[in-house]
Amino acid sequence: MNLTEEQLRTRRGILVRSPVAFVCLVVSVCYLLVLITTLLKLPEVSVRKAYYRPRKIKKVLGDEESIGQFGKMIIEMLPEDLAFTAFLPSERAFERDLRLNANDSLMGEKINNTHAILTRILGFSAVPRTILSFSVPFGEEMNYDSLSGFSLFVSKDSSDGMLVVNRVRSERVDLRKGKMVVHIMDGVIMDAEFEQSVQPDENEEV
Repeated sequence: MNLTEEQLRTRRGILVRSPVAFVCLVVSVCYLLVLITTLLKLPEVSVRKAYYRPRKIKKVLGDEESIGQFGKMIIEMLPEDLAFTAFLPSERAFERDLRLNANDSLMGEKINNTHAILTRILGFSAVPRTILSFSVPFGEEMNYDSLSGFSLFVSKDSSDGMLVVNRVRSERVDLRKGKMVVHIMDGVIMDAEFEQSVQPDENEEV
């Protein structure tokens, strides 16, 4: 009789322990399933990142080409960690209005004179704040002071949304360079005195 009671107790103990073991087994299996599912999803995330990176690089390279050599030199004069907006002339505008050519104006003794001109252009065309094209409302003219105190009157062309600054029309808008915003202009923003100083002499004949 005593043996039978002990056997019954042993069987009850096994029955009590079995549900605990079963629950532990179920939890372990669920954990393994979650882990396997997570590992299987990881390649998809990495593929997406690799897919979008080339687009960002291409965009930056495109902006660099639009800014041009003289534009890059002007941007390098500004601190990268502060918000600025620069209305920079295009390479064609530099050559047409200021007679600056990257292949000639950066050579030998001419580089000092070129640097002085670019410094003046920076003073006229850079504003110590962020100005994006969408922040300029249609039908209104916004007024900002440049770094040199020169007044910039910014409006938006109603036909295509391009910016117009002091009657100089933009070619490309909202290019980003760190915290800076760059607008490429089809002309040079400058005051009348400086414009007169960079005009070719009448006696200068080629």
